[in-house]
Amino acid sequence: MKQHLKGLRGEEVAARYFEERGYQVLARRFRSRRGEVDVIVRKDDELVFIEVKHWDAYGADSLEYAIDARKQWRIRQASEYFIQQHPHLADMHMRFDVLLVQPGGIDHFENAFNGV
Repeated sequence: MKQHLKGLRGEEVAARYFEERGYQVLARRFRSRRGEVDVIVRKDDELVFIEVKHWDAYGADSLEYAIDARKQWRIRQASEYFIQQHPHLADMHMRFDVLLVQPGGIDHFENAFNGV
């Protein structure tokens, strides 16, 4: 499967995963000039920016290499731009999660990194 299609499939799985848990999907593949967020969801007063990794061969222990400081910075930059575009969400509690989609299931890492 091509990487692009695999990524889209992972984002679909992530959106469905959060919808099943009562979250509202606000955006998928949100892009800014400085970065991208795979999925953005909302539930009550919480806004969640999600990085999705859809892997066949690697485990959760490889996430620290895939989502390094530069990648985190780019996600934070995109999230700041999203808030600028949606100022009514600015007062919500924000967190950054990672969803690892693998053949054996889904691993959800809440607060995987800081938004600071």
